[in-house]
Amino acid sequence: MKIALLGCGVVGGGVLDIVDKRCDMELKYVLVRRDKPELGSRAVADINTILNDKEVDTVVEVMGGLSPAFEYVSAAMKAGKNVVTANKHLVAHYYKELVSLAKEMGVAFRCTPAVGGGIPWLKNLERATRLDKIDSFCGIMNGTTNFILDNMHVNGSDFGEVLAEAQRLGYAEADPTADIDGLDIQRKCIISANVAFGACFKEEDVPVAGIRHIKACDIFAAEELGRVCRMLAFGKNVDGKVLAYVEPSFVAAGELEAAVSKAMNIISFETSLSGKESFYGQGAGRYPTAYNAVQDCVDILCGVKSFYTDKIEDMKPDNSAEKHPYYVRFAGKDEWLDSMIIEPCGEGAIIADVSVAEMHAWAAKAKEADPELFFAGII
Repeated sequence: MKIALLGCGVVGGGVLDIVDKRCDMELKYVLVRRDKPELGSRAVADINTILNDKEVDTVVEVMGGLSPAFEYVSAAMKAGKNVVTANKHLVAHYYKELVSLAKEMGVAFRCTPAVGGGIPWLKNLERATRLDKIDSFCGIMNGTTNFILDNMHVNGSDFGEVLAEAQRLGYAEADPTADIDGLDIQRKCIISANVAFGACFKEEDVPVAGIRHIKACDIFAAEELGRVCRMLAFGKNVDGKVLAYVEPSFVAAGELEAAVSKAMNIISFETSLSGKESFYGQGAGRYPTAYNAVQDCVDILCGVKSFYTDKIEDMKPDNSAEKHPYYVRFAGKDEWLDSMIIEPCGEGAIIADVSVAEMHAWAAKAKEADPELFFAGII
């Protein structure tokens, strides 16, 4: 196998290190935006050098972003090359286009490192769908938010202090928006739901609530309820109604998700045949992510010539099918909220069972009155 690598940052460097130690694959080109003398003749600046080389059968994209990644990946498929990517934004945003194009061109399209980093989540989700229907999945899919929440619980730290620490340690970007607002998790949730349920969800249709405005009083409220706050992605198939959403959740202290510490991830699915299966490990990082990118290349070497599913059905999640109570901290008066309150809880309140759709719709409007509104599902 001869590989062309698009991008050579943190993850790309890991791919380079792993591939160079193998005898069954060769990294022939590395597409770079600026000079990297250490790459020697492998460094190229023009994507056409890669596209026009018939020896290159697989392209590994780790550039990130939507453009030019989409144009380059599409061109590689049209040139008959297999594609492996760690770019969850690319896959979630252009899911239908890329999966359809790969099928049309008869090439493999794999993105195992895009969801779960070093966890072989998508590959195992694919295996499960061969024998049974996925009833549900749930998981911690972002190490940055878990690092923040875990520290707030364990050390009683303030959100701002822990975020700064996460940035210092390299867990969070200088602009942490995608993590703390849940967008990174939303994209991983979309890809997981699409594979699990044969769906094709759009980003704007999958509701997401983040932890930007969480405070120590919210953590204390969770602990008073015997629970731990975790940022979770959910997907379910309930009587033919498929739902998908992302929100902070107060998880019972005895559950697996409550025990996941620091920047680790855990993702689970459930089927009638297998019951619940959980996958735990490093959700990001140079070598864990690069590991799964190269594992995808090995799968292609072993004969994989497809995506994880060939089902692509345009649909919107029906989040009215899921109901549970919520913890809500809201500064102000609201008739709907007042009618739902069961009991006060610290600086917030516990409200009665409400559908995910209704809760997220209410919160979107309520933020106009209180931009620092925080809520979490109680599960």
